[in-house]
Amino acid sequence: MKRTICLAMIACLFSCGSVTKDSVAPAACGPFGDPSAAVFSEVKPNCGEGKLIGPWKDADRIDRYACLYEPKSTGANRKLPMIVYLHPSLFSAGWITQTNILDLQDSVSLTDDPKNVGYIVLAPQGRKTTHYYPFPDNKGVGWDNWYRQLNPTGDVKTGDTTWRENADAAAIDHFIAAEVATGKVDVTRIYVSGWSNGAAMGYLYAVNRPNIAAAAVYSGPDPFGAFDDPCQQRPVAGSPENKQQIQIFNPAARTMQIHNACDIGGICPNGEQLASELNAAGVVVDDVILDNHHRRVYSCTDSCGTDPKAPEKSTASTMGSIIGLGNHMRWPKEWTTTMLDFFRNHPLKTTP
Repeated sequence: MKRTICLAMIACLFSCGSVTKDSVAPAACGPFGDPSAAVFSEVKPNCGEGKLIGPWKDADRIDRYACLYEPKSTGANRKLPMIVYLHPSLFSAGWITQTNILDLQDSVSLTDDPKNVGYIVLAPQGRKTTHYYPFPDNKGVGWDNWYRQLNPTGDVKTGDTTWRENADAAAIDHFIAAEVATGKVDVTRIYVSGWSNGAAMGYLYAVNRPNIAAAAVYSGPDPFGAFDDPCQQRPVAGSPENKQQIQIFNPAARTMQIHNACDIGGICPNGEQLASELNAAGVVVDDVILDNHHRRVYSCTDSCGTDPKAPEKSTASTMGSIIGLGNHMRWPKEWTTTMLDFFRNHPLKTTP
């Protein structure tokens, strides 16, 4: 009963609009979308049975960490696939235990050899920053998918202006490189997964990193435009024509998004918008929509939001918002094996 009341109150915050968030100054939109997020502090995760990696200082001089989970039996000189998991906002890297990704780590093969079971899981940790999400998610732990300078070469200079690489992308780069340097990773099978804000960042990262073979994420807002983001952009494979477009550097990435027909804040039609935009840029998207019982369906539920921009003042009904929040907070465990099968079937085509 208490959980139902809590969900109802939070859902109302997402759907009622007028008093749900602190005021945010209008952003000065640049060629890479919004300015970098304001940073409040580092976050040191509790990795549970995993290994804490770090600290490593990012460009903002913030200590960054990651959790590392290796299968029980790695075998001598055996290189393993690796899944990079990005946590939801307001939660830490240790939230991976709310999925069953680790439960399958010692029994599933992500290679062509069914006997070669096991995969590494790397879970980088975000920072406490500002977000362009409705209250209570307008600030807190998360990922900055609004500043979209993810050029794989790093910082970019135009004229007298240097555009620094997205600090979260740089941190993910660092922890992936550190694990690859151990010699344990099959570099043709590095994959990305994520949940909610982590799914948005995972998508943005995967379509910009040629070393990522595939991404399969759950319930993520469109990282190029959702909620009250004032600097929404359209992804393109080539040079952008204006500030309303942003170049992606890995349109060859195979991607899967799983989201709910009734999801929080209109994420379902927003996800359909993302699939359409990425398809236009040459990215192949496997789009999977689930009903309230995690059965596959092929359309969004109108009562849970119809606007593909997923505006801050949601078009969802109060009941639709409650159901959508409940769905959003549950990882679809029945579909994890489908995500893992997707990874196994999509290794990197060329060795990086």
